[in-house]
Amino acid sequence: MTRHKKTRSLADKVKIRTGRRKDYKKWRHENPDETGPSRRFVSKKQQQRKQQAKKRLERQQNAPTIDIHPPAPEEPSGPEEKH
Repeated sequence: MTRHKKTRSLADKVKIRTGRRKDYKKWRHENPDETGPSRRFVSKKQQQRKQQAKKRLERQQNAPTIDIHPPAPEEPSGPEEKH
């Protein structure tokens, strides 16, 4: 007995007429506007992204600044050369 591979495809989840994959393909081709994400989902995700960007910007502004490259101490300039 063979095992069926798990899939995330919508084709297996949608029942249209016979529930066959080619019927779903045909339906999807005929109705492209119904296959995308819903407006509610899209607007929800947009709001989440805006909130995330706002929080991230706030964190960046409140973070302490770190001297990654501290200024080098001034060396006395003279006739001596280091080797």
